[in-house]
Amino acid sequence: MKQLISGIHHVALKCQGTEAFEQTVHFYRDILGMKVARSWGEGRNAGIMLDTGSGLMEIFANAQDVREQGAIRHIALAAENVDACIDAVRAAGYEVTIEPKDIVIASNPPYPARIAFCIGPVGEEIEFFHVRES
Repeated sequence: MKQLISGIHHVALKCQGTEAFEQTVHFYRDILGMKVARSWGEGRNAGIMLDTGSGLMEIFANAQDVREQGAIRHIALAAENVDACIDAVRAAGYEVTIEPKDIVIASNPPYPARIAFCIGPVGEEIEFFHVRES
């Protein structure tokens, strides 16, 4: 079988409010030394992507709750062909929650991508993520 996944693109964390967001950004950026790849918004609409060296850590300030499984909301897997990934998980009987679609993340700089989401075997949310050319 051909491997469809080429790596982890990003891990997303949702923080309840700006204080938790600032503490989380401080930890990953200032303590662990991750560089800012892009950021957007302010206050509860703030978000940032930090470079882990082999992927990104995405942090949001807008969580409404803390889920039982903790602050991690989804795993984004880098994929050359998002549609093929969705075809494969659908054929295997897994739930697709967001069909493949092209987006542009309104960040600085803008970030065009093709994405789709499914639910994994133990209930984890998985995003398939392909960076599109600008």
